[in-house]
Amino acid sequence: MAGKERNIKVVIDDVKKTYQGRTGEVVALNGVNLEIAENEFVTVVGPSGCGKSTLLNIIAGLLEPTSGRVVCNGVEVKGTGMDRGVVFQQYALFPWLTVKKNVMFPLNMKGIKGKEAEEAAMKYIRMVDLEKFCDHYPKELSGGMKQRVAIARAYAAEPEILLMDEPFGALDAQTRTQLQQDLLDTWEREQKTCFFITHDVDEALILGQRVIIMSARPGRIKDIVDIDIPYPRNQETKMSARFLELKNYIWGQVYQEYLEVRK
Repeated sequence: MAGKERNIKVVIDDVKKTYQGRTGEVVALNGVNLEIAENEFVTVVGPSGCGKSTLLNIIAGLLEPTSGRVVCNGVEVKGTGMDRGVVFQQYALFPWLTVKKNVMFPLNMKGIKGKEAEEAAMKYIRMVDLEKFCDHYPKELSGGMKQRVAIARAYAAEPEILLMDEPFGALDAQTRTQLQQDLLDTWEREQKTCFFITHDVDEALILGQRVIIMSARPGRIKDIVDIDIPYPRNQETKMSARFLELKNYIWGQVYQEYLEVRK
C-alpha cells in the first residue's frame, strides 16, 4: 500500500483478550495494533492457539475485547453488523435452502426481495461459477462447491469488510489451490477489504498484500511483511524467486513461534 493514500477501513487499537482457564486467567491477545486500508487484502499466519481466530471474531463483533477497541468504517465495533461478512472453515449453509436461496438470504435480510434479490444472487453465483447448481441443495455439493457458495453469500451481503477464518482449511490440496485462484480472481474484480486467516504460508503469500505474523500466546503482532509481488497472481507465482524468498522468511518466523509453543 506504500505510495498510495490510505483510506483506513479497520483500526485495531491496543486489543487485549483474556479468558478464564482451568488454572487461572489466560491471555489470548495482548497489545494488538493494526490498520487495514480500504480494498486491502491482509493475510494472518501464526502457530495454533496464537489468537488469530479470536482476533477475527473480535473484528466481526462476535467477541468483545477485554480492553482496547476495534473501529470499522469510523465506528467502534459493539456487535455484529452488515458491514462485515464472515466466512468460516465450516460451510454454515442452510441445508433446507437451495444454492440460490442461500445466496439470497442476506439480501432478504436487507429488505431486498423477489426478482431483484434473485438477480443479485445470480450475479454472485455466476461469480463463483455455480450457475448450473443454483437449484441444488448443500447436501448435493462437494466441499469446495459449498465453500464457493459461502463466499458468494458473503459477497452478496455487500459487506465493506470480508473476514475469512481458514475457509479452505478442510479441503483437499487440489480444491484448495483452485479456490485460492478463484478468490484471487474475484478479489481483483470485486475489490473488497479482506482479512484472511490461514495456517498455510503459501496461501498467505499468494493471496495477501501484507502478511501479518502473530507470536505464540499471548498473541501479538510479531512482524508485518509487505508482499511486493504484483497482481495478477497465479499458481506459477509460487515458483518465482521472490515468492520463495518471502516464503522462507515468513516460515522461519512462524517456526520460531511454533518452537515457543512447544517449550
